[in-house]
Amino acid sequence: MRRSFNIKNPIIVLLTLAVETAITYFAATKFSVRFIELMFFAGLLFSVVTFYFSSSGGKISELHSSQISGQTGLIQKKEPFVFKKGPIFIGSALFLLVGLILFILLISGVILPAGAS
Repeated sequence: MRRSFNIKNPIIVLLTLAVETAITYFAATKFSVRFIELMFFAGLLFSVVTFYFSSSGGKISELHSSQISGQTGLIQKKEPFVFKKGPIFIGSALFLLVGLILFILLISGVILPAGAS
C-alpha cells in the first residue's frame, strides 16, 4: 500500500530537527561542550526514544502483559511487534546520521578539537 505525499511530513521532519537541535544546543551550553561533540549522542538518544514510543508489541509489551496477567488473572492476547516509521522518527534518524558524520570527522581530526588552532 503506497501512501500519498503529505505536505505535513517534511514540515514535521524539519520541526523535529529544529527541536532536537535546540535541545542539544542548550545541553551543550549547560555542560560546556561543543555542539558537534554532543550531537551524535543526543541523536542516538532521540532516535531510541522515538523508536520506543512509535513501536508496539514486542518483548516490552509481553513483559507488561505478563505482569498484568499475574496480578489480575486475565490472559491477554500477544501483539506482534510493529514499528511505525513516521516523520518524527525520520527527523531523529537524520539528526543521528548528521551527528555521526560530524563525530567521525571530529575523531579523525578533520574537525579540530576545541582550543586547537
